[in-house]
Amino acid sequence: MDQARHYVCKSCSTPVPPGHKFCGRCGDALPPEVLAAHTAFFSEMQNPLKAKLVLIRGEGSEGLSYHLKSEQHSAGRAGQLAFSDDPYVSPKHANFFYRDGKLVVRDEGSLNGVYLRIRGTVEIAPGDMFLAGDQLFRLDPAPRPADGQDQDGTYFYSSPKHPSTFRLLQVLQGGAPGMLVCARGNTLQVGRDGCDLNFSTDTFLSTAHCRIEENGGKYTLTDLNSRNGTYVRIKTERELGHGDYVFLGRKLLRVELNTN
Repeated sequence: MDQARHYVCKSCSTPVPPGHKFCGRCGDALPPEVLAAHTAFFSEMQNPLKAKLVLIRGEGSEGLSYHLKSEQHSAGRAGQLAFSDDPYVSPKHANFFYRDGKLVVRDEGSLNGVYLRIRGTVEIAPGDMFLAGDQLFRLDPAPRPADGQDQDGTYFYSSPKHPSTFRLLQVLQGGAPGMLVCARGNTLQVGRDGCDLNFSTDTFLSTAHCRIEENGGKYTLTDLNSRNGTYVRIKTERELGHGDYVFLGRKLLRVELNTN
């Protein structure tokens, strides 16, 4: 076993200790490839296909890291990425997998969905759901006008109406509808104070957190450089980039890719 740690001279079969340039018995020089050989540090993270997910705890502190070493990584209350303490995570919630060298997350039919933090402005559509602070919202189109006369010719009396192109529904625990707010015009801003829709007691919301806009029948959601970000629910699957943040239930994960 001691010889296995040394180069064996090809001329006289004598072991040559590491660091020696010549055989101590016959004097033959060691081959250049042996002299140039050195031990390389091995790490599975050097593989460009390998990534990891970092669990983010309160106040942004880091928790456990999950190294994605396989091709498929099931996440849920059970599986390779198990979050058994989170009642909002489905038993089989999501799957993180590699496709063509890219990391992808797929919603596996979870009850509460997979949410991805947006960067700047993204396009959304009626029916899409997003998280801002502790609030969950759904974008709905503007209701159709229903101001016609009753059968006897009487009009229904109501508060004054303002032109609106969409409305925002607050979704409460269990899926129950909360506040329903119509945008005045084509813009609605959400935050903790001074916005169209304010949640003064939600400390996870920034003062001005996000804005929804309609333009030519298309809708956009913009994060206003909020501290905690705005997250959109993915429909099926999304490719992930370095530094992305993903919500599964109440678990926040940061994506780290090998960018070397």
